[in-house]
Amino acid sequence: MLTVNCQSSIKITGEKTIYFDPLKVEENHDADLILITHTHWDHFSTEDILKIKKESTKIIGPKDSKEEILTLGFSEDNIYIVEPKEELSLHGILIKTVPAYNKTKTFHPKENKWLGYVVKIEDTIYYVMGDTDALEENKNITCDVLCIPIGGTYTMNATEAAEFTNKLKPKKVIPIHYGLVVGTEYDLNTLKQLLNKTIEVEEKITI
Repeated sequence: MLTVNCQSSIKITGEKTIYFDPLKVEENHDADLILITHTHWDHFSTEDILKIKKESTKIIGPKDSKEEILTLGFSEDNIYIVEPKEELSLHGILIKTVPAYNKTKTFHPKENKWLGYVVKIEDTIYYVMGDTDALEENKNITCDVLCIPIGGTYTMNATEAAEFTNKLKPKKVIPIHYGLVVGTEYDLNTLKQLLNKTIEVEEKITI
């Protein structure tokens, strides 16, 4: 089961419990895997990582997250520092990293090598995009569930998100990165109006 807490804070529960960019989460200490897309405060919250971390938790993140991750009590064996276009398997879960950046804006520079994740869990492929624009190099990714930012300003806007989703043709799209800092219900409605009708939209909880 996939749930969205706020912003881009995603939790997938099943045989293993996986978090992406935990933010404003409850204290459960139940994470098997934590995947960090980049180091902005609303994606790399050390306070929230500590709420879900347990002794065996493995964490994946970009290069500029490592120093702070080491202060959180993770053993070196449970820390995986990656760049885009890498692949690894943890707990039998295939994880591919893909680029996530702004093409013209300066908020998420390409040279930072920040991340989106394509994760296969059992028979379902999830693509969690991170903070990014619609990138040509990612347009051929195959996924069943797409978690895509729609808020604009720091990422693609709802119109761009709809166009990109229609290219990828997932079974389900979950809009993220709206309702906290930027983006409103108007953006959600814009996305829904522009999507191909064969794609199911699952609305997240906004705060």
